[in-house]
Amino acid sequence: MQSSNLYEQYKNITQKAADFNNAAAVLGWDQEVYMPKKGFAFRGRQLATLASQAHELVTSDAYGKILHELSSKNDLKEEQQHNVRLSLEDYEKAKKLSTDFVEKLTQQSSESYSAWIEARRQNDFSVYAPQLEKMIALKKQQADLYGYEKHPYDALLDDYEKGATVAMLNPVFKMVKEQLSPLLNQIIRAPQVDDSFFYQTFSKQKQFDLSVEMLKQIGYDFDAGRQDYSEHPFSTSFAPTDVRVTTRVDENNLASLLWSSIHEGGHALYEQGLPEEQYGLPLGAAVSLSIHESQSRLWENSVGRSLLFWKFFYPQLLQYFPEQLGKTSVEEFYKATNKVAPSLIRTEADEITYHFHVMIRYEIEKSLLINEINPKDLAGVWNEYYQKYLGVSSPDDKQGVLQDVHWSHGSFGYFPTYSLGSFYAAQFFEHAMKEVSNLEEQLANGEFKSLLQWLRTKVHQHGRRYNSEELCERITGRGLDFSSFMNYAQQKYSAIYK
Repeated sequence: MQSSNLYEQYKNITQKAADFNNAAAVLGWDQEVYMPKKGFAFRGRQLATLASQAHELVTSDAYGKILHELSSKNDLKEEQQHNVRLSLEDYEKAKKLSTDFVEKLTQQSSESYSAWIEARRQNDFSVYAPQLEKMIALKKQQADLYGYEKHPYDALLDDYEKGATVAMLNPVFKMVKEQLSPLLNQIIRAPQVDDSFFYQTFSKQKQFDLSVEMLKQIGYDFDAGRQDYSEHPFSTSFAPTDVRVTTRVDENNLASLLWSSIHEGGHALYEQGLPEEQYGLPLGAAVSLSIHESQSRLWENSVGRSLLFWKFFYPQLLQYFPEQLGKTSVEEFYKATNKVAPSLIRTEADEITYHFHVMIRYEIEKSLLINEINPKDLAGVWNEYYQKYLGVSSPDDKQGVLQDVHWSHGSFGYFPTYSLGSFYAAQFFEHAMKEVSNLEEQLANGEFKSLLQWLRTKVHQHGRRYNSEELCERITGRGLDFSSFMNYAQQKYSAIYK
């Protein structure tokens, strides 16, 4: 068969599987945004059906035969070669999981999520523990099915960060302990900045409207997306032309919405920048979760928490909340947005202590998979780690072990990508400042198009053509370098905390 016809067959199957997955994503979005409480049972079944249909398509022998035949062709275009190579890697990995197992995992995800929601409502981890234990058992089974050389966590990490291992991550988090801890201790000993003005009454609707304006300002296309409320802020994509974000509002804490909206907006900008013509194919997908996180962290921290950003945006903020913020200068507001203090909630943590939150989850996940921690004991273990690394203990389960949705979805191996993403973000932004003419001046004037275009060119347009390290080296001339983040953090916080 001619290569062109064979490639069209491959493309048709791959995109049909993407249709199933994206239909499931719509149901998943609805489950977390609008679905009534009684819908969970059947929603789990619906999601499991769609997941199994997609899995069958991309694990069938016929599909494998097409991929193997295409991989032997020497007349494919370069983009086609990349798609086939990556799809073959995905196929060989997916074949290790049976359709029955994928159905079980998807069904358990829905049941675990329902239990997590109820446990948070009751503020009682024991309500969630039995379902979480079932999920952990399935993830152990999944690691065994994938296979691994040294640690079962390696097998699960690969789903989110291709090639990542415990051996690679341990040194990264060692640097967090050895280099970031001294900086944190210096900051803790310094006079604290005042952020009390964040904790007033701020209208829910006005906060939401403000966040929409901020998203529009940085380039989020509302003709190709929307923002809604959810228990846990997230972004999801059904195609580059339909990328949605959610946020949450605390009427007594303005900061909660600001950073969740900008953060999720950064994720969404990446998805909206992926090539439409590669829909459903590897070159139409994000590189990895760490690179995805680099995009959200770059917009949230490098841009959104910068003085340049607020010199432009603060007058608009004052229009929404003149009574609450009228006596606060932009410099005071900037310092408050960058207040560093050990806290309980990861999603609301500052960009220094944040990595200790991630490290705690990393350590717990590794231990769960090798039976060093019993899932029933997680609430106590959680507090032990928080006391050890951040000197705080949660007064209840909702602010402690129940704060993250990830484990209910079975996302073991996801958390480390958050820190990797922050470190990549610092490195990318460092180079954007060098390569984009007058970028500092543009940001101060609220002009973000040049930065977004730089990211479109350097990151978004490539899809999965390169892995994380290859992409980083292509952009910055070297692989992940923790020193970029440390230099950024030391310069920024030395100035704020003097």
